[in-house]
Amino acid sequence: MNAAIIFGLLIALMLTGMPISIALGLSVLTFLFTMTTVPIEAVALKLFTGIENFEIMAIPFFILSGNFLTHGGVARRMINFATSMVGHWHGGLGLAGVMACALFAAISGSSPATVVAIGSIILPAMVAQGFPKRFGAGVITTSGALGILIPPSIVMVMYSVATSGAVVTGPDGQRVSSASISTLFVAGVIPGLMLAALLGLTTWYRARKFGYPRMLKATWRERWVAFRKSVWGLLLIMLVLGGIYTGAFTPTEAAAVSAVYAFVIALFVYRDLTWRDVPRVLLDSANMSAMLLYIITNAVLFSFLMTSEQIPQAMASWITGAGLNWVVFLLIVNLLLLLAGNVMEPSSIVLIMAPILFPIAAKLGIDPVHFGILIVVNMEVGMCHPPVGLNLYVASGITRMGITELTIAVWPWLLTMLIFLVVVTYVPAISLWLPRMLGMM
Repeated sequence: MNAAIIFGLLIALMLTGMPISIALGLSVLTFLFTMTTVPIEAVALKLFTGIENFEIMAIPFFILSGNFLTHGGVARRMINFATSMVGHWHGGLGLAGVMACALFAAISGSSPATVVAIGSIILPAMVAQGFPKRFGAGVITTSGALGILIPPSIVMVMYSVATSGAVVTGPDGQRVSSASISTLFVAGVIPGLMLAALLGLTTWYRARKFGYPRMLKATWRERWVAFRKSVWGLLLIMLVLGGIYTGAFTPTEAAAVSAVYAFVIALFVYRDLTWRDVPRVLLDSANMSAMLLYIITNAVLFSFLMTSEQIPQAMASWITGAGLNWVVFLLIVNLLLLLAGNVMEPSSIVLIMAPILFPIAAKLGIDPVHFGILIVVNMEVGMCHPPVGLNLYVASGITRMGITELTIAVWPWLLTMLIFLVVVTYVPAISLWLPRMLGMM
């Protein structure tokens, strides 16, 4: 009954057009002050302690790093390197776009940043070379979603933070801890590369089928020159991921290192960023960070209410009592998350749904790392379909195409992502093999 009241109030407030972060906070406060005796001091304390988490600091640093890279010419050099490697294949520029998105995703952690950085450069080039605008838009919109699957990923940080306070027990009654950020980053490598390969295969097949243009094969000297020019950006991948995996620094420290490194190479090495641009980049990063931290604060309060009312535990008991196994549960989770993706953006979905679904998954024996990757892949799909797919709106601004036209453009790649989602859901080894091999689990 309490769950129905809470979610009913949340949905009612969201239907008014109210921002999700405010709707979350109002739902919690209304329920607490009308149906419980929780003192207001406890609510105020929870608001502050909710973001008093060292790992949350990674989010503004990764955002800042991505903004420096977006404005600093790194994307253009990565596109040139990718084009030199695969441009002579069918749909060469499209394949270069997929490859460049995968490379940029490995240093930015954000899907919208990847779409803007790569799409704003490669889309005009594809149109000029004779590709239909729809084809280019479909490639970049969906490949940009790799930004939240290939580590480092802001959404993975949010999942780890959202589930860190959950009290959960496994099928044997023992306590199950949430997945660490570094383990999630490692787990995202193979799924990220697999999805990039599948999106590239879809791009190649459609380009070959419709006879889209190819580029002249680059010489090894041209490839070396392109690699040498892009090496400073590529080194950031090794610096961040290598530092985390070797234990040199934590994911939060890695985010800070990446922000400083991105600032240095954008301003002093590539010199595409001037001192005059720095305040604007800092302000944009601060605005986005403040928005996400505000959502996190209210989502933590919502999670606190869920836990205090024992709602996740009650749902877990009901599902296990009904005899549903992990196969059926994961199917329900996928449908629920895809449905939520129709009306909410990824950070809100993760912060609301993860604390509720995670205890149930643990009760059914589903690994927290596998469950986290499954949620991230769902968020990728949600970013590419209407009505609130964030990548669609970003791509719409770049391509000057309407959302309906973009939706038609992305469907072949979106279908590929849905097939991949099914595979990742029911083959846990894809997510778990690398962390286990490295002794992180």
